[in-house]
Amino acid sequence: MPKKVDHEARRQEISEALWRIASTRGLDGASLRDVAAEAGISLGRLQHYFRTKDEMLLFALRRINRLAADRIRARIESLTEEPTPREVLRACLSGMLPLDDKSRIGLLVGAAYFARAVHDEALRAEAENGIPQLRAFFAGQLRLAADRGELPPERATEDEAMLLISMADGLATYVLLGVHGPETALRLLDLHLANLFGAERVADGATPPSGCGADAAPAPAGGSESPSSAGERPVSAAERA
Repeated sequence: MPKKVDHEARRQEISEALWRIASTRGLDGASLRDVAAEAGISLGRLQHYFRTKDEMLLFALRRINRLAADRIRARIESLTEEPTPREVLRACLSGMLPLDDKSRIGLLVGAAYFARAVHDEALRAEAENGIPQLRAFFAGQLRLAADRGELPPERATEDEAMLLISMADGLATYVLLGVHGPETALRLLDLHLANLFGAERVADGATPPSGCGADAAPAPAGGSESPSSAGERPVSAAERA
């Protein structure tokens, strides 16, 4: 009786081989043959699952975004029974930073994708799709915080949400470049949230929610998947694996 092949699992193995290449030398020089060799299969076998490099890239990018979203969702679910909007935002934003080896690789892969997406319409569209969802989710959390009296109403805007996303992407990029370390990125993130929500709340004893510290397992890789499901939750640009 012929052995049943799990095609989805095989596609995932191929995408992981592509990520290993992307995290060390980018994507432009990675041919289908290179990925096949990294995955330990023949070129013909790889093309049984992906006819073209573009098909393979899109599958791998979508999967890395899903994994990033799952990790951030897990962070939120590890918080208190009813996390505050500030706690949810911190969990999401810290999940967008390269705080350990796993998330660092994910963000390196994401950076490789986005560098290619500048000149690749299909990848650029995939990258763009998640940002409005993430912005809307963050804006919803800001509005909730304003309704609860935890944030000035004038700060509960989509512009403010986009600034949060941009800040996280910038902090993540500088960690990857070695400008500062993960601890500094987290400190600056907390400083910005204190300025946004009010420093007095930090002084009153608001501590970072459990599960979101520098030793926690995090996020996004290249990605752009939105949090509309972790109570509900997401990811963004350098995002994410």
